[in-house]
Amino acid sequence: MSGKVIFIGGGPGDPELLTLKAYKVIKSAEIIIYAGSLVNRDILGCAKEDASIHNSASLNLDEIIELMEEGVKNGKTVARVHTGDPAIYGAIGEQIRELDKRGIEYDIIPGVSSLFATAAALRTELTLPEISQTVIITRPEGRTPKPSKEQITSLASHQATMCIFLGVHMIENVVEDLLNHYPADTPVGVVQKASWPEELVIRGTLNNISKKVEEAGITKTAMIVVGQVLNPGDFNASKLYDADFAHEYRSSHS
Repeated sequence: MSGKVIFIGGGPGDPELLTLKAYKVIKSAEIIIYAGSLVNRDILGCAKEDASIHNSASLNLDEIIELMEEGVKNGKTVARVHTGDPAIYGAIGEQIRELDKRGIEYDIIPGVSSLFATAAALRTELTLPEISQTVIITRPEGRTPKPSKEQITSLASHQATMCIFLGVHMIENVVEDLLNHYPADTPVGVVQKASWPEELVIRGTLNNISKKVEEAGITKTAMIVVGQVLNPGDFNASKLYDADFAHEYRSSHS
């Protein structure tokens, strides 16, 4: 088998946020399998005219692996394109497991997560000095079960910056869980389709964000960000550029 499977982080939506390495693979791959329900089809605009392109939204795991195995056996490069970065809710774990069983070679190219496109849309730094130095990435429990210690109610006890995937359709329940530990006036940002032309940003607090999201008609493809970093007021600057803070690259002015 001289072919290879290459998992690609397709980025949050904007084709210009595709990494150069991912672009080169998509441009040269003979077979492309992309997560059509989430990946912006425009990022495949550089694909070869004769590339065989498959939308995995209509395929099950066995069918996806079959396509990969057949392509590799025929010496072809198979680009498996996932949204954002495939390491976060990318469902690549079970694909990798099946490829390992079959001795099929693969690589992984990281991508720009929708998490970071969301932070950019909200014009915020997720880790501000003395406000929050921790980012919790999670999702509410749905058809995919969660370990009991990872329930949003438990994670909220840290009052850190929390980025919640796949939860906007049940935002009332999410807010209810968050209110067990966050104050009701905690800032919340909801960004739908971050970096897409139709990007939509909703800001509020735990008091009113559910109503605002409902009024905006957002039911999917959105990230929820919770934490004081969204409206920190005055805060101490980091030591990184403090004139009185010396390190190996700069002397103190004091």
